[in-house]
Amino acid sequence: MLKTIACGKLREEHSGQIVTLAGWVHRRRDHGNLIFIDLRDREGLVQVIFNPEEAPDAHTIVESVRNEWVLQVTGQVKPRPEGTTNPELPTGYVEVTAKTAVVLSKSKTPPFYVNEEDDVDELVRLKYRYLDLRRPKMRDTVILRHKVVKFIRDYLDKRDFLEVETPILIKSTPEGARDFLVPSRLYPGKFYALPQSPQQLKQLLMAAGIEKYFQIARCFRDEDPRADRVVEHTQLDLEMSFVEEEDILNLIEDLYTDLVQSIVPEKTVMKPFPKLTYADSMERYGTDKPDLRFGLEMSNISDIADQTEFKVFKSAISNGGIVKAFSAPDCGVYSRRQLDALVDLAKQGGAQGLVWIALRGDQDSLETLTEEQVNSPISRYATLDQIKAISKAVGAKVGDLVLIVAGPTTATNVALSSLRTEMGKRLELADPNVLYFAFVVDFPLFEWSDTEGRWDAAHHAFTMPKAEYVDRLESDPGNVIAECYDLVCNGLECASGSIRIHTRELQERVLKVLGYTTDEIEQRFGQLLTAFEYGTPPHGGIAPGLDRLLMLLMDTDNVRDVIVFPKTQSAVDPLFNAPDFVEQEQLNDLHIKVQDRDR
Repeated sequence: MLKTIACGKLREEHSGQIVTLAGWVHRRRDHGNLIFIDLRDREGLVQVIFNPEEAPDAHTIVESVRNEWVLQVTGQVKPRPEGTTNPELPTGYVEVTAKTAVVLSKSKTPPFYVNEEDDVDELVRLKYRYLDLRRPKMRDTVILRHKVVKFIRDYLDKRDFLEVETPILIKSTPEGARDFLVPSRLYPGKFYALPQSPQQLKQLLMAAGIEKYFQIARCFRDEDPRADRVVEHTQLDLEMSFVEEEDILNLIEDLYTDLVQSIVPEKTVMKPFPKLTYADSMERYGTDKPDLRFGLEMSNISDIADQTEFKVFKSAISNGGIVKAFSAPDCGVYSRRQLDALVDLAKQGGAQGLVWIALRGDQDSLETLTEEQVNSPISRYATLDQIKAISKAVGAKVGDLVLIVAGPTTATNVALSSLRTEMGKRLELADPNVLYFAFVVDFPLFEWSDTEGRWDAAHHAFTMPKAEYVDRLESDPGNVIAECYDLVCNGLECASGSIRIHTRELQERVLKVLGYTTDEIEQRFGQLLTAFEYGTPPHGGIAPGLDRLLMLLMDTDNVRDVIVFPKTQSAVDPLFNAPDFVEQEQLNDLHIKVQDRDR
């Protein structure tokens, strides 16, 4: 080994020892004849002193070194003199007096400061990711990811789960997004697909009698990336036989609670995890992934709004839409400029507009509210009693700001939920050190696609309908409830799972509702359906997103911050310049012809 101990592991108990260190020059400082170098490796950094009187050759060598050069240093560990210690640094009570130095590698001037946490353009960070990963925050992310994965593996191993690797090259099957296709050289015109998830494979493992399976699975989806979604991601894939919904939820609650308490104890986990139905979550928060760290719950005020003379309200309701609102505490003093900014936010969220009611004053009771205390664009169209009724319905008090959106149900929920999240941030209602996990259950089994003119699976096609709804599959699919559940936290979906269908007859019925013909069912799902004919146990599972968990633990809203070598938001890899063209010979081998390609 070129070093005897890591830079970041030196402590006072090492005083007097001769050590050999190797790492990167984090910072170099000249103090007269003395040269101070902060030497950094994966474990941290330590101060090294080069004294020309004690080690002239080493001093001469480091006179020319610059940041990010790689050095090997041998020297003696000594306590720092009184008044020079750095209690914020684990190695801040010791230093190393150098005896020898060797330059192992030189560095060009980096495109950004590695030794500082200044904001750097993301494209530059990704192009030079190997430099970005040297930065302490990114290094800590890599270490945290390792600890999380190790904890999960150990936790599940103790509970009799088997880690099983499933194939990466599989058959193209519908999982909700586009597949990445891999052409076969040996079978012209035929393609493998990269798995969107190991869904059918893990169900086949249950048919095989494995009973408890998990995998740290790589998944690929050819879809438009978002801040919290990329074209390739990692998930904890988990499946269990002979279980009910509650068994899986209890396992995940215990896993997440123990993981956070063990690895990031500074975070607070609210336990037990509350359970919300999908319908309740949509009604109260306008989303199936609510941030429960604060209130600002919504109320459907359609019945009151319909009594006003405000045409926007009446039009929304007559067209089958709704009017919903929530109250922002102590925001009744907002200026017109601030209110206009909220209107813009609502429009960005998909609303046609935003109606507000500012309740001015300092008394607590709405009963004594006067017309002079009300500032609202609907004042001319609603009586004071109607405004009071709306305010009471959303739990507003004098001094608050009531925010109202009217329109189609989905659009109204999306816009108002986005506005709720923004107000939570502006009012600093969400504690960043709190992880408020919750389970959302009882999702619809199907959702209607206006663009396709057919039913789609709300989660996926293998989800079990609740027993009491099975008879409605064909006659009333829009109202069938599934044995399905999501884990959410702080406004982010963390995991999705369900109890699975395990009989051929029921699976075929669900697939036919989704529009598959008998031939298509056999061609796409025959392997799974055949397995169901050989004694498949009841089973269910869940797939927590590892990347999203890391986002929560690292306090970032950008998933690319927790992936070592991510793609950009446009699915491009700036480091390797991928995707890229390939040689014509490679295409010929694969029997592929590319039309209208510019080289």
